[in-house]
Amino acid sequence: MTTSREQIALGLEERLSDATKLLATIMCLPLVDGIFPALVLAGALDTTAGILQVGLLVFGGSATVAVILAEMDGTPREQARTVLLVGAVLLVVAAVEAALAPTIQSLLNLELFERFAALVIAAVAAQTASARIGEYLPRPAVIVGLGLIGSLDPAGAELVLVPDAALVLRAVASAGVGVGFAFLVALLAPTLREHVDIDRFRFGSAVALGLLPLSLLGMPFGRAPLAVLAVTALFAFDPSGTATVREDSTHARHRDSAPDRALPDGGQDAEDSDEAAQSVDAPISAEGRAPWL
Repeated sequence: MTTSREQIALGLEERLSDATKLLATIMCLPLVDGIFPALVLAGALDTTAGILQVGLLVFGGSATVAVILAEMDGTPREQARTVLLVGAVLLVVAAVEAALAPTIQSLLNLELFERFAALVIAAVAAQTASARIGEYLPRPAVIVGLGLIGSLDPAGAELVLVPDAALVLRAVASAGVGVGFAFLVALLAPTLREHVDIDRFRFGSAVALGLLPLSLLGMPFGRAPLAVLAVTALFAFDPSGTATVREDSTHARHRDSAPDRALPDGGQDAEDSDEAAQSVDAPISAEGRAPWL
C-alpha cells in the first residue's frame, strides 16, 4: 500500500494530534463548509444512486480511507468503535441540515444555486487529484457562500415548520452510507494496508467525484460515478500484497522518539524519509493547510 500524503488529512494533521479528532474533522467537513447542504438543495439525494454516490464520495472518500489506514492506531475493533462514535454525530447533523433545507430553499433561486453546487464539487475533485491545481482554486466554502449570495431570492421566503421527512431520511441514509463505508474500512484495515494503493484510490475517487456535478446539471451520467469508484477500487487493490508502504515523515516523527534511529544495516532513515516524501506528489497547499478550510 502506498500511503498517500493525503491533501486534507495532512493539512489538518498539524492542528489535530488525536486521530479520532482528525477523522471527525474529515468526515464532518462537508457538513461544515456547506458542501452537503448544497448537494441536498441541488437534488443530489433524489435517487438511490445519488444517495450512494454522495455517501461514498463525499463522506467516505479517499481522505477518510487515508486517515483510517495511515493515522489510526489500535485493533480493527477499536477503530470501528471510533468510526461509529464519529458517525453518530455525523448522522444527527446531517438530519438537522436536511430538516432546514426547505426553509433555505425558499430563499434561493434553485436553478442558479445548482450550478454553484456543481462548481464546488468540481473544485473539490480537482483539489483531491492535485494540490497544485487546488492552490489556484477558491475554497469550497467560498464558492458555496458566493452561490448563496448570487442566488438569493428573498421574495418567496417562508419558514417551513414541518420538515420534509423523506428528504431527512435520504440525508441520513447518505450519511449512513459514508459511515458504513468507513466502518468496513476500519474492520478490514490490516488487510487493506497490505493490498491497497492509496494514491491510485485517491486519484480514481477524484475522477468519480468530478463526474458527480455533471449528473447534477442534468447530463446523462447518472450512475457513472459509482462505476468509476468500483473500477478504482479494483485497480487500487493488489492481491499479491507487493505494494510498498511509504510513511510520511511527519507521521514518523510522531511515532519515533529518536530522530537518528539506525536501520538494521547501520544506515540512517532520515535520507530515506526525505526520498519517500519527495517521491509523492504531496496534495497540500503551500501554506500547509487543507484547501477545504
